[in-house]
Amino acid sequence: MQLTDRINRIQVSPTMAVLSAAERCKSQGVDLVDFGPGEPDFPTPEHIKRAAIKALEENCTKYTASGGILPLREAVCAWHRRELGSSFEPKECVINVGGKHAIFNAVSVLVQSGDEVLIPAPYWVSFPDIVKYAGGTPVRVNTLPQDGFPLRAAAVEKALTPRAKMLIVNSPCNPTGAVVPPEEFERILALCRKRGLWLLTDECYSHFVYPPNQPFSVAALAGSSEGLVVIGSLSKTFAMTGWRVGYTLAPAALIEAVIKLQSQSTSNPTSIAQYAALEALRGPMDSVPLMLAEYARRRRRIVEGLRATPGVACGEPGGAFYVFPDVSAHLGSAKNALAKNDNDLASLLLEKARVAVVPGEAFGAPGFLRISYATSMDRVEEGLRRIAGLLARAEAA
Repeated sequence: MQLTDRINRIQVSPTMAVLSAAERCKSQGVDLVDFGPGEPDFPTPEHIKRAAIKALEENCTKYTASGGILPLREAVCAWHRRELGSSFEPKECVINVGGKHAIFNAVSVLVQSGDEVLIPAPYWVSFPDIVKYAGGTPVRVNTLPQDGFPLRAAAVEKALTPRAKMLIVNSPCNPTGAVVPPEEFERILALCRKRGLWLLTDECYSHFVYPPNQPFSVAALAGSSEGLVVIGSLSKTFAMTGWRVGYTLAPAALIEAVIKLQSQSTSNPTSIAQYAALEALRGPMDSVPLMLAEYARRRRRIVEGLRATPGVACGEPGGAFYVFPDVSAHLGSAKNALAKNDNDLASLLLEKARVAVVPGEAFGAPGFLRISYATSMDRVEEGLRRIAGLLARAEAA
């Protein structure tokens, strides 16, 4: 079979591969501690589910406009203005089939062969492959673990070449939980505008930040949408991962291009999910501080537990629901090393300790593991016990 070059440029998402492996274990009755998922373990709030039921009862099951229903586009702009201080209008908004779809579309209409896209590392696994699929070249921008992994404008400037077309920033960051401070974001925005770069900011975890951090969008500083693409999703904030509703906020001409692309690919996002999203954005957000408080409790415990584990170094994330420990002390070719690399260690944890994690190599950070604490405290405790047990046996060997 002769497949296209563009599909051969990319690989299956590593996080989806871990999800599949975990599902196989669970289907076989294995008592698995699953630290792999990148989604809240909380249910979608009841008022949102009721809105979906009402939409069904009222037969809101037909095609909608490719870019989403107008009330939802208006609600996105109003919610983003209220929560994050922006000033987008409905003509600068399109509804997508989740945040990943929003990023894929924006890159597809802006990036072409020969363009470079700057991506801070560690990065979300899909960023480089989306760029490659569009024909662009991902360019790594290093962040430092001793600094807590936030992106710095100086590092961006150092990586710039005449072919640079776009910078992608994910804050809070998957996988590290790093948060770019507002003053640094301001410097990054100024640099992008000075050098004619598109700034694409992925705000998927915007409302899951821990004090002293606060929800923030660079759009509040921008003054206009020129050169700026804001990607958002209802998946994390409203525990709606399976509903597949995301949005793009950007200049009107770019939004029109994305709608054109959607008209020839996905058409509209699911009508029922759009009406549920409308209720989410217009209704109460009582569930958000409750989820955040529980994540903060788990964060304290998992950081404490990993730091107490021999050979593991773990920083404290400023947002999201991941920790990104350095396990390189257990890796390599030395006699007492537990595994050759982080991929092997992740496999060993799955096979021997029955703990699912994602290897750091998938995020451009060999020697690390991504551990999601979007699971119960009981599972956090059990997972820490199993990880410590496996690594302690290696220390004793």
